[in-house]
Amino acid sequence: MLINASIPRRCDVLVIGGGPAGASVAALLAKQGVEVVLLEKANHPRPQVGESLIPHVWKYADLSGVSPLIEQEGFVAKAGGITVWNGKIHRIAFSEFGFSRPALHVERDVFDDLLLKHAASLGVSVFQQVTVREAELNSDTPEVTYLDRRGGDTAAGGIHCRFVIDASGSSALLAGQFKSKQLVDSRMRFLSLWGHFKGSRYVAADGRSYPASEVGKTKPVTFVTSFEDGWIWHIAMRQYASVGLVINTDRARAMDKAERESFFLDTLKTAPYVDRLLENTEYLPDSFSQRPDYSYYSTRLCGENFYCIGDAASFVDPIYSHGVLNAFYNASITALAIGESLKDPSYRSRHAQLCENRIRQFYGFSRSLALGEFGGDGVDAELVRRFMRQVPALELELMLAASAMSERSGNFHQLAQNAGLHLPATRARTHFMQELML
Repeated sequence: MLINASIPRRCDVLVIGGGPAGASVAALLAKQGVEVVLLEKANHPRPQVGESLIPHVWKYADLSGVSPLIEQEGFVAKAGGITVWNGKIHRIAFSEFGFSRPALHVERDVFDDLLLKHAASLGVSVFQQVTVREAELNSDTPEVTYLDRRGGDTAAGGIHCRFVIDASGSSALLAGQFKSKQLVDSRMRFLSLWGHFKGSRYVAADGRSYPASEVGKTKPVTFVTSFEDGWIWHIAMRQYASVGLVINTDRARAMDKAERESFFLDTLKTAPYVDRLLENTEYLPDSFSQRPDYSYYSTRLCGENFYCIGDAASFVDPIYSHGVLNAFYNASITALAIGESLKDPSYRSRHAQLCENRIRQFYGFSRSLALGEFGGDGVDAELVRRFMRQVPALELELMLAASAMSERSGNFHQLAQNAGLHLPATRARTHFMQELML
């Protein structure tokens, strides 16, 4: 990655943000021979949440060529998931749905840095500590202005390109410019609070807890439990466990950061199962973070010379670990659309519209499954119906199983009914457990 080099004045594609969406789309375009510049405001590795990856991500990692690096890193392979939802305990194993490659628990600072370095190795010009200020899109060669903070000084600059890709995460730079960012109904608006704990026990597929030192020998599950105000995750990784709360924003609206951290720690002390996992652990206070307004979307995603992808386009309740998958999926279809548009600019509008439909389609599906909202307020019901009709039968079974674990199977059945799917009345392929031995 480039530390002292000058940022060029021109390129084919300018990517804003170096998270999974930005790094992946940059890598995919570079593989096509496209000249790509990526501007990232932080300096990687940097903290990030969303450590649970489902096995679907491997096919997109294969496309960008980063799979061998992920395998070599030795992230924790997980055995599936266990939920305790309103007192009912269920377990799921991805291997029972045809997946031969593991789901993972990843330290996102390490994982994201790996993706960014891979993009740079393919020829992407990566500049960190560069904050994009604005994108002027009213011409065939948009201009992106930025502040370059490398080396401690701040210098303003600009770069012209043919396409701008906003992968700036929840900052959603272009949505802010367009004033197109919409928060969903307040009843469905969530806040997440999380932190890291060293020495935490974890839950394995047999329903027993194991010491942190065993995480490389006995595979953990992603453990989720509901509580009065929302739900809690526990994700065991190599050096620490990520533990977080997802609650309705109204619950903590009047709290400042210190009060939210106290609420976070107090809640964990009394949360069933989680309290036992966290006994005798070391809380890493500098790890506390929060993210407000979890559920939002932009009404304007793609145009002749711009694309908004990943969290810069939308975000929904993270109950199904769709975050990184969504970033990878958005990156793959955007790289395809821009690659084709560079070959024949006369089709730019057509490719942009097709790409936007696909991005909205997956967002609408995720939101319908998680929140039970099947149309309107950012959810295109027809696009979701088409998505459901394209999903293979085994994948539909996995959707049913995942939704049943958090008592949202009614959302799945409504989606299937809306799509005209006549599914056999089979029980969700989840395993009911009588108790956990923690």
